[in-house]
Amino acid sequence: MVLVAILVVIALIVVNALYVAAEFAAVSVRRSRIQQLAADGNPLAAWLLPVLESPEALDRYIGASQIGITLSSLVLGAYAQQTFAVWLTPYFAELGGLQQIAAQTTSTAVVLLTLTTAQVVFAELVPKLVALQYPTQASLYTFLPMLASLWIYRPFIKFLNGSALLVLRVMGTPYQAHRHIHSPDEIELLIAESRDGGLLEPDEHRRLQRALRLNLRQAKQLMVPRRRIAALNITTPLHEVIGIVAQSPFSRLPVYRDSLDNIVGILHTKHLAFALMEHKGDLAACNVVGLATPPWYVPDTTTLEEQLDAFRDQRTHFALVVDEYGALQGLVTLEDILAEIIGELPDENQVQERPDVRRRPDGSYLIDGTVPIRDLNRELDWSLPDEGATTIAGLVIHEAQTIPEPGQRFAFFGYKFEVLRRQRNQITALRVTPPVKDEPFPAG
Repeated sequence: MVLVAILVVIALIVVNALYVAAEFAAVSVRRSRIQQLAADGNPLAAWLLPVLESPEALDRYIGASQIGITLSSLVLGAYAQQTFAVWLTPYFAELGGLQQIAAQTTSTAVVLLTLTTAQVVFAELVPKLVALQYPTQASLYTFLPMLASLWIYRPFIKFLNGSALLVLRVMGTPYQAHRHIHSPDEIELLIAESRDGGLLEPDEHRRLQRALRLNLRQAKQLMVPRRRIAALNITTPLHEVIGIVAQSPFSRLPVYRDSLDNIVGILHTKHLAFALMEHKGDLAACNVVGLATPPWYVPDTTTLEEQLDAFRDQRTHFALVVDEYGALQGLVTLEDILAEIIGELPDENQVQERPDVRRRPDGSYLIDGTVPIRDLNRELDWSLPDEGATTIAGLVIHEAQTIPEPGQRFAFFGYKFEVLRRQRNQITALRVTPPVKDEPFPAG
């Protein structure tokens, strides 16, 4: 008799564990993995996939598991109270000299405490951890029992889900069905966990993290600033234009009249080369303005994600960036956005060493004040913020809340800054010392 009771208790704990594993596996399994298994011919995956793809079906699936957990827990408690608690009552009465009611109460409390501990460990924590660690296997192995439960509990699921929706409606809380979606912050956390677990290399993690943050960065943070734009004056003779194009590392050059605020077109060096070949080098037959394409302007507040979509829709790689007053602020290219994600793209026409960033033997860097912060972060693997400023000089001014004099020193974000040169209101050169790797940066 006792053996039968023990087997019944074990069976109820196993049933409870199955429902817990099914619930956690259903909400944590990757739908793409189940799709792949279904495509490979796995019948369980093919049956489970419609449940994961439908928020309503997933709601019913989780509802069935919750009903199963509740029922198995209630049956376990009631059964143990009617068997083990009754059998142990005489022993407590004899050992402690207790009256019948006190002995029965003590026996019930001991049995329920013991079963609750066993249930929490073996029917809650263990299956939950297994389901979270192996969600694909757990979701497949528990699907057939859950399929039967869905059919058995169908009227209860409909009634209980409807009652829950009614309560939410009374509370004024919008209802959202279970779906396998994650916010960008959650995805970033999952990526970080994959890196910590050794599934992603540091470079892969960095690229994915940058891609997720494209919607948080604006064109003005990535653009080439106005003063660094390489452009052609419309009055420049064509033979000089050819020389400028030949020496330039850029494939597209803005063409302006009088000033950069009046861009008349964008000259693609390929179009100039084709025109010269077509006219057999006859410079008089080539017209720079006729070869240039119309300029395309975008607001400086455009996010990089929006700009990337715009480049695809417009079928172009080059855009001029203007502020809210229409004044030219800089330019942004498709290559700039791609470099923001995957790192600097090598170009055989560009010089590899930057004259405006020079490393010193002591580990510090001599940097031109106009160097963009994003270039330093990308090329030197630094982590300077660029929300409040675009250039390294702008960052120092933003944090110092003043325009420093040469010789002044500051410490921001773990980096040491020393102003070397200043022309009027512009910092032209700085010495920057990054924090030593794996060593705390001294305060002060």
